[in-house]
Amino acid sequence: MLSVIIVIHLMLVLGLIGVVLLQKSEGGGLVSSTSGFMTGRGTANVLTRTTAFLAAGFFVTSLLLSWIAGFDRKPTSIIRTGGTPAQETPGAPPVAPPLSGGGGGGVLDLLKKGAGGNTAPAPAPAPSGPQVPQSQ
Repeated sequence: MLSVIIVIHLMLVLGLIGVVLLQKSEGGGLVSSTSGFMTGRGTANVLTRTTAFLAAGFFVTSLLLSWIAGFDRKPTSIIRTGGTPAQETPGAPPVAPPLSGGGGGGVLDLLKKGAGGNTAPAPAPAPSGPQVPQSQ
């Protein structure tokens, strides 16, 4: 189903490009005013209507493709608000337990508590060679 819609979408895009390039413009386009091919007001109306039809089809297929792409999406929150801790998998970095006593809490509560209690940060290891100066 998705590949059929993509093929229709691409056909509409190519048709729309072709019809727009065939239209007469003030700057001269692909069809100049001196050629006998596709001249007259009736042809301009046909090209205008064809452009509108192809543009409407392009918008419809674009919306349909974006709807299909988001159909099976299940968004998750990156902020843990409590509940049971996540299952740890071997080889994955450990997940810190929430600092709140088991209630909801959130990012602001973690920031108010200092995100690690009142413990001092570990000292940096001694450099093993020449170091690049860093601004403070």
